[in-house]
Amino acid sequence: MTASTQYPRLRKTFGGVADQWNQVGRQTQFYAQTIKGLGDAFVKYQSELIRLIAQMSLGNGALAIIGGTIVIVGFLTFSAGTLIAIQGYTQLQEVGVDALAGFTSAFLNVRLVAPLVSGIGLAATIGAGATAQLGAMRISEEIDALEVMGIRSVAYLASTRVAAGVIVVIPLYCIAVLTAFLSTRIGDTFIYGQSTGVYDHYFNTFLNPYDLIYSFLQAISMAIVVMLVHTYYGFNASGGPAGVGEAVGRAVRTSLVAAVFVTLFVSLAIYGRSGGFNLSG
Repeated sequence: MTASTQYPRLRKTFGGVADQWNQVGRQTQFYAQTIKGLGDAFVKYQSELIRLIAQMSLGNGALAIIGGTIVIVGFLTFSAGTLIAIQGYTQLQEVGVDALAGFTSAFLNVRLVAPLVSGIGLAATIGAGATAQLGAMRISEEIDALEVMGIRSVAYLASTRVAAGVIVVIPLYCIAVLTAFLSTRIGDTFIYGQSTGVYDHYFNTFLNPYDLIYSFLQAISMAIVVMLVHTYYGFNASGGPAGVGEAVGRAVRTSLVAAVFVTLFVSLAIYGRSGGFNLSG
């Protein structure tokens, strides 16, 4: 009599831990293959890469009518920037330094709001769409057909989507940052009536160009992680249409958590504990 039959509860407990550990290994292997296939995505699958860039940026079908992901991310950052204006101005007004409202836009939008909101929009639109597409291809055996034809399925399907997501996020993030700046300025000057000269003075004083560059690096890192997560769950979906929906839900949850951790660790790596900011008067 084996130990597994003598102690079924113990086998079930340690078996679940082993399965989770094996899943981490499979994910790591898939991520390594996807990153390795980026060269083939740019060299051998250029037409597919261009098609995915157009689809991710402007969308298709009903999504293309409103401008696709660009409009969605722009609307999200506009709302977040307006919230920064409302909360920032009222809190600063309580302590008598409402003139520093431009500082909140230059500091919070660049380091926190724009990267996080862009990551959420990327996961909810581009990432979820990639998971659903790959999951539908998996359950309809299209991925198996590609492998039978001798096409590298990971490079053709996953690497191209990761590369397209990184390319799309650059202009997408430019729009997100500009929209956040504009909405905060409109909120402080138009709604609360602050002088545009005072707002622009403190905004230009505290806006660090290096922070913008670091913010772009943060957005690119977030795009890589989000697309890797979504392509993995879509590529390994199973269980029919219900399984594809479950894969999309798990991918979105995982990518949102990963986006927060990327923001945390990249910010710590760039700014350290002090944040590289000193305010004195």
